[in-house]
Amino acid sequence: MAQLVTIDGRTFAVEHSGGSDVRPTRHGVILPAGRVAVLHGMSDAEVYRHGQNSWSPCGWSPLDGPPLRIENERRRVTADDPLWDDPSGHHSSGVIALRGADGMVLLFGALGHDTPRLSADADTVSGWYESPHAGWFLGYGEEGAVFDAYCDELIARFGRRHQRAGRVWCSWYAYYEDIDEQILAKDLADLSQLPFDVAQIDDGWEQMVGDWQPNDRFPSGMRALAGRITESGLRPGLWIAPFIVRPESRLAHDRPELILRDVDGDPAVAGYNWGGPYWALDLSLEAARDHVAETIRRVVHDWGFTYLKLDFINAGAAPGVRHSAGIGRDQVYRSALELIRDVAGDDAYLLGSGALPIPSLGVLDAIRTGPDVAPLWDHYATSDPSDALARNALVTTVHRLWQKPLIDLDPDVVYFRSRRSLLSQDQRQLLQDLARVCGFIAISDPPRWLDADERATLVDYLNDDPDVTRLGRYRFLIGDREVDFAPVVDPDRPPVLYPVS
Repeated sequence: MAQLVTIDGRTFAVEHSGGSDVRPTRHGVILPAGRVAVLHGMSDAEVYRHGQNSWSPCGWSPLDGPPLRIENERRRVTADDPLWDDPSGHHSSGVIALRGADGMVLLFGALGHDTPRLSADADTVSGWYESPHAGWFLGYGEEGAVFDAYCDELIARFGRRHQRAGRVWCSWYAYYEDIDEQILAKDLADLSQLPFDVAQIDDGWEQMVGDWQPNDRFPSGMRALAGRITESGLRPGLWIAPFIVRPESRLAHDRPELILRDVDGDPAVAGYNWGGPYWALDLSLEAARDHVAETIRRVVHDWGFTYLKLDFINAGAAPGVRHSAGIGRDQVYRSALELIRDVAGDDAYLLGSGALPIPSLGVLDAIRTGPDVAPLWDHYATSDPSDALARNALVTTVHRLWQKPLIDLDPDVVYFRSRRSLLSQDQRQLLQDLARVCGFIAISDPPRWLDADERATLVDYLNDDPDVTRLGRYRFLIGDREVDFAPVVDPDRPPVLYPVS
């Protein structure tokens, strides 16, 4: 049905299939479940696009310009939702917004996790769910206020966890997969002398993605490694990708019935990494859920890792033919996260990378907010906004900062080292400032790679806790120092200010 809706003095024509039950709320209205179209009257606007998972591009672009998206098909399977990609129109996951020439913002956001998709053109913004069981928030007002109002609605429905990660050291951006007991023993001895809280071991410890037992570079086993981390005064952390398997794994060979299938009955490709495709578990199967539960129980309760970096978890919502029909893929994803939370326990810290933001709320403690940061700012050979580059990570994270009231935001690691890094000092400073804004501090520099000045700067950074105030879309006050990310995001864009109370 069609009706007129007035928000903060502006009237919009709304067509929706869910009936006439429209409820006013702060800076907006709640619309019922169903398909919705809003006649916006803001043809001169810029549009905010939100990506499906941690690595998907997010940001503002002209409504009359090309859409922000991943053009490479293989990369899109990994880093966004390939099912609803539109090469010609603006499309978004979960939430979309328009900002008019007067600075006012129309925001249209999902209040459920049934794979909400949205689009915008010169006349309308539209939204629908794959399984229409939840309603919508339609808001209008000043940019900061309307995003905050949307967050309030999401918190009311999903809650918010309040455990903090502390200061994290991660092995990935120093060694990648080339880790072993001896290397980590040296680092743990050094880390014990620095103000870190967590030591997180990343990819490279396992026999194979899907086979979650230690390889022969860890002959003492993972329980011994977690014990060594604890003895160093740190919380043991571990990387694991519990929803995916590589085709070469023992699990894929021995338990093919656990693999998600496509419409032809072949394993559904959930993404590409490690030189080829990887597959997803069908998490609607009890046997697959039992396998995940057994893995998490071993990692947390048998080995002692209570900080988990859960990677590639968007595969839990990968397109495919699931055993249990009628259950939305985002619902399957959330249910699997709830299973991990139940098994790991309320005190475990769960960070999701490749995470779907709305279905993760109230279950995960933190989500990654951009692609891998990499010790490289940009690269002439790629314009893919999801590629592992420091600038891409910064730009995507800046455009997800509105989510800070909902969940801890991990912008990925910051760098202090000059060794094995192509980042300039100014670029390192930008990453360090963004981590301050997010309130999530993670570092991957082995202490022995730092010279005396770099080490002193690192210690000062870890011990400092300055106040952070948002001054605009891209401007912040960190302590007594103003930081503006606008020249990185778009050198030609004029500053956008929020009212500061």
